[in-house]
Amino acid sequence: MQVSIDMGESRGTGPAHMDLEELLATRLLVQGNSGSGKSHLLRRLLEQSAPWVQQCIIDPEGDFVTLSDRYGHLVVDAARTDNELTRIAARVRQHRVSVVLNLEGLDVEQQMRAAAAFLGGMFDADRDYWYPVLVVVDEAQLFAPAAAGEVSDEARKLSLGAMTNLMCRGRKRGLAGVIATQRLAKLAKNVAAEASNFLMGRTFLDIDMARAADLLGMDRRQAEQFRDLARGHFVALGPAISRRPLPVIIGDVETSARSTSPKLTPLPEAPADAADLIFTQAPEELSRPVVRRPPPPPPPSTNELLAQVAKARAEATPEPISLFPEIDEAEREAQIASVMAELLSDPDAGFRTTAVLYQDFLVRCRIRRVPGEPPALPAFKRLLAVARVAPDETTASSDGWQQALALSATLTDDVQGVFLVLAQAALTAQPCPSDATLARLYGTHSSSRARRLLTWFEERGLIVLRTDFRNQRIAAFPDLSCETAPGDPAGPDAMADLRGAAE
Repeated sequence: MQVSIDMGESRGTGPAHMDLEELLATRLLVQGNSGSGKSHLLRRLLEQSAPWVQQCIIDPEGDFVTLSDRYGHLVVDAARTDNELTRIAARVRQHRVSVVLNLEGLDVEQQMRAAAAFLGGMFDADRDYWYPVLVVVDEAQLFAPAAAGEVSDEARKLSLGAMTNLMCRGRKRGLAGVIATQRLAKLAKNVAAEASNFLMGRTFLDIDMARAADLLGMDRRQAEQFRDLARGHFVALGPAISRRPLPVIIGDVETSARSTSPKLTPLPEAPADAADLIFTQAPEELSRPVVRRPPPPPPPSTNELLAQVAKARAEATPEPISLFPEIDEAEREAQIASVMAELLSDPDAGFRTTAVLYQDFLVRCRIRRVPGEPPALPAFKRLLAVARVAPDETTASSDGWQQALALSATLTDDVQGVFLVLAQAALTAQPCPSDATLARLYGTHSSSRARRLLTWFEERGLIVLRTDFRNQRIAAFPDLSCETAPGDPAGPDAMADLRGAAE
């Protein structure tokens, strides 16, 4: 069903209509300086579309609450908890009630949190209630700022995330965003970029005029016309309005805002007893206490600042004596090493995922009653890489092995074990491990993946590969000043052979 909304008049072409169904699918952005008529435009849009579609207005100044008297909008006071607002928003979508979220009286951060909670509740509604809703956000630069301001980062992220969901992902959930802003430069670009329909009003700053002209497909010379637009005059473009920039004069509205633009009125005649009126307290004022702000403390002198800098730090409070016996770290590390050795004794351990091995490790630690907190997953991955190598005491205490451990720490967790096995073979002058052995350490049965991993090590400058006259592979480590003995790349899996002999 096609519904056309009468927005007013267009110069020379008659009435200016907006396709409501197309608007629900393509969203709308309204821009104009204060006093350009943005709120009047939104009110015209809301009044004309009220009989056809459910509406939700995010109202930071309480200007749209008057819609409740004429069109039956339910006014929701935002002075509630976030959970209450989220649940109310879900019921709004369920029962298809048009509402005005009145944010008047809240500071900016509270407004951002309340709007985020309400929009989040509408966005997360059940699929059965994804009916079309026209979501109008006045002063959108408050809820989707382009840069961080005086509010906390948490409130800004919540509000910006809710606005991004509305404009980027809301269409499939039936939410059609209509956002109005005083300045495009203050509005987050990822929010503004999702609108396909535009109504640009009077603006004076060059950066805003340039962005408005760019959105309307106009050149920079035509951007000057935005300075000359009168109140209530806009330039429209979009699939729901016009395929070409169209000047529009917004029509009249049936309701009015509670706050209006200030009008000049003549001053009253000066009374003869003006001094008595000003300096004499009224009876009701006597019952109200006079609250005076305390004067600010004087700034500290230079001597006081120097004394504070030179003042010694207070002695640290001694830690209370624990009622439990202290954990012997050496004994704990020995138990963890024993658990790791037992874990890797399984022939299939090399082909099990790290997550499965970690769960098995935690169970074994509980069985052995290892004191203290078990190592976290990143620390376990490091222990697993070292345990798969298990060098002897002489190698483990050498400077070359310590340097190899430092080099392996720069690699990802899944390749550290392979690198350490190669480093151990180089430090002990053992043959270069075969592709099958490296594949098992890498957790795969593919020898080609092991060869690609060696090539990746070589590209990073960690090793240098070469072959002798018998096509035996040698891996040299420039940082360790050592290299492996020649080894057959196509040889068997040495780790499987050692475990089979042990069994």
